[in-house]
Amino acid sequence: MAATALIVLDDVHRAREAIAGRLHRTPTFTSASLSRLSGAQVHLKAELFQRTGSFKPRGVLTKLASLTTEEKSRGVIGISAGNHAQALAYCSALEGIDALLVMWQGADESKRAATIGYGAAVHQEARDPTEAFAVLAQLQEETGRTLVHPFDDPFTQAGQGTVGLELIEDVEADVVVVPIGGGGLISGVATAVKGLRPSARVIGVEPETSAAMKLAVEAGEPIPIVPVSLADGLNAPFAGTHALAVVRERVDALVLVTESEIEEAFRFLYGRAKLAVEGAGAAATAALLAGKIEHEQGEHVALVVSGGNVAPETASAILAPR
Repeated sequence: MAATALIVLDDVHRAREAIAGRLHRTPTFTSASLSRLSGAQVHLKAELFQRTGSFKPRGVLTKLASLTTEEKSRGVIGISAGNHAQALAYCSALEGIDALLVMWQGADESKRAATIGYGAAVHQEARDPTEAFAVLAQLQEETGRTLVHPFDDPFTQAGQGTVGLELIEDVEADVVVVPIGGGGLISGVATAVKGLRPSARVIGVEPETSAAMKLAVEAGEPIPIVPVSLADGLNAPFAGTHALAVVRERVDALVLVTESEIEEAFRFLYGRAKLAVEGAGAAATAALLAGKIEHEQGEHVALVVSGGNVAPETASAILAPR
């Protein structure tokens, strides 16, 4: 693994070797409807079909593979609104490692139930994501568990980069659009894409109400925020320091989408692409539908559909007739 904050393409290749045969190679679909509407050749990288319903196990398994026997024996700890929690619970069970997840009040109950179902313990006393990170630090110190960070860890980022490896192997993409929470996914994907296809442009998408990375890029350092978006998988209370370094070096643009644009993309993917996504998984499509992704006529635009873990109540509310 690279010693600096910036991971490199070799790190992503090593991550793929570390997790080989244990996760799905997710499909990349073309979308005639999105292509017709946008004038681009649109492809959807369907990470909602990954184990546990999102891209997260890629990074988690990579991180767990880096741990010593002693670190594994002490158990692991993580923090998440749901997707990283499910991934850490699932992957820890594969490895025979005890896992504790910190969530916060109001987190998606279906994701909490799935995390427990995979065999992890859940601590859910924090009132919000900001307080939950403080609880995480306290519990890590008290228990001696090894932290598996949801986004700001080079091993995690390298594992998420395997999404980019598969994507570029499947599509000679000119533009790759990636949702951003804390920045782990886009860090890995941008590293893989730029390493394999330097001419490709990488664009990150955040909700207007949860724009930690945009603020961090503008300030030159992570800025604490209070994120509130229906795309709960993107509600990171800050951008990762390692992730920020990669984004500033390898991401060509950041765009923001509204809650209504995310809802519209959610309905579009459900109705036209038959993909039952979550809010975060609809963010990249939202940016394209809203005309916020610059591209030339006929270019190949790849959208990362990051996950599909959505509560039935949330999905039905978005899909209900207006």
